Amino acid sequence: MTLEVIIGPMFSGKTSELIRLVEREVYAKRKGAIFKIAFDKRYSAREVVTHNGLRYDAYTVASSDEGLRKIEEVTNSDGLDAIGVDEVNFFPLALVDVLDGLADKKKVIACGLNLNFKAEPFPTTMQLAARADRVRYLSAVCVVCGQEATRTQRLVEGKPAPKESPVIAVGGKEMYEPRCRNCFAPPK
Repeated sequence: MTLEVIIGPMFSGKTSELIRLVEREVYAKRKGAIFKIAFDKRYSAREVVTHNGLRYDAYTVASSDEGLRKIEEVTNSDGLDAIGVDEVNFFPLALVDVLDGLADKKKVIACGLNLNFKAEPFPTTMQLAARADRVRYLSAVCVVCGQEATRTQRLVEGKPAPKESPVIAVGGKEMYEPRCRNCFAPPK
């Protein structure tokens, strides 16, 4: 079948597009489901939820080998034709082989951040994009100048997060902003 990857910064509509594509499969009378990382409970523990409130039921899985096995088991035992995986940037690199293998027989749609708050590529997202049959690159709108935003700025008390901050920090508008290349402030 296929592996499709949706990448971009925060607030670019990646999860909305993921939901839309999985719903298309369901409308076509194929069985589809979405998986999300268990520790992302920003808006719901059991649903994928976009920043603007769009919701879709989801299987939650751990960011571990056990979680990756659950994706394979549920996909095969439930007879799914299409699966979506949200926030692939939170998953270990081993997810790449799992989804690439499932794409031989299923439609696989994955979405994730392109860059972390230091403007460095997320390895899992980029490896999936390299193996994808199709890549959709989405952009947001820079909150500073209104131009096309391709980066995600993490803020702590209104200032760019320090460089030594952890790479993974789940949050929304209270700590992240989409920025263009010129308005992005690299952490120091």
